Amino acid sequence: MRDKPPAVDRPLTDVKRYSLSARSSKVNICQQGKPFSRGGSFRDFLDTMPEVLAASELKKAARAIIEARAADRPVILGMGAHPIKVGLSPIIIDLMKKGIITAIATSGASIVHDFEMAFMGCTSEDVAGELCHGTFGMALETGIMLNTAISDGVRGGLGLGSAIGDFILNDNRIKDASVSIFAAAVDLNVPITVHVAVGTDILHMHPEANGSDIGEGSMRDFRTLASVITTLAGGVFINLGSAVIIPEVFLKALNLARNIGHRVEGFTTINMDFIRQYRAEVNVLKRPTANSGSAISLIGHHEVMFPMLCAIVSEMKDDC
Repeated sequence: MRDKPPAVDRPLTDVKRYSLSARSSKVNICQQGKPFSRGGSFRDFLDTMPEVLAASELKKAARAIIEARAADRPVILGMGAHPIKVGLSPIIIDLMKKGIITAIATSGASIVHDFEMAFMGCTSEDVAGELCHGTFGMALETGIMLNTAISDGVRGGLGLGSAIGDFILNDNRIKDASVSIFAAAVDLNVPITVHVAVGTDILHMHPEANGSDIGEGSMRDFRTLASVITTLAGGVFINLGSAVIIPEVFLKALNLARNIGHRVEGFTTINMDFIRQYRAEVNVLKRPTANSGSAISLIGHHEVMFPMLCAIVSEMKDDC
């Protein structure tokens, strides 16, 4: 038979304890939130937020952006197409106009939604419903006009981003170029790049799609992004809702910038998405800042978190 464990003496006279006043604690009373009073300002609202976890990280992200621009360092916004679909284009355009966002890197799907909003004032189809009939992504104007704009722009020496921006800005068939991120970037001379994985975008299903032009334009944009990233030291890179393409492209562009002799260190990376994604976690947050800099993860819906971050930047910029 196994020996029985020794009985615990009662009372526990040998228990070791300490005074609560001598203990190091992670949260204190001054970090607590406060109730918001009706009629208060946005600043009042900020002051009600607890200084813990995500609320603290949100303010930290805002300060990083403010300090980067105050030091004339870049703030690069990397993004998928979803921010356009959830209505963030006017906010992004405003940040470019104010000189807060200094460059943009997007996935190929961003072209589609940005164009459709400018051309028709609407975008985003019922994929499941259209897929049943083989009609998903087969809008005539989107396929012809965008593929033609890509080929014309690339053959004229442009990258994909500037080709699309120039087209939307200048084509008289566009109803409202003011809602286009691409048109605004070209108009403001803000670098905007498009990073395509062939076969991932509805444009590639159309007969007007030219693989040579798409590939050439995307390669030019990759090199443009790498050039922008050579100046990222002390700046900020934001990944807004791209799970795969932008994290992978950012990592390679950063490596290329360092490989050719640029000391790109001491920057902040911010990842914003609904859930934690593997590539964003390692390729945006962990690996690029392993030697220096800082990484901030903000989890939440784009249409809530990004306007909140931008409003905090606007409110706090005179404080930093």
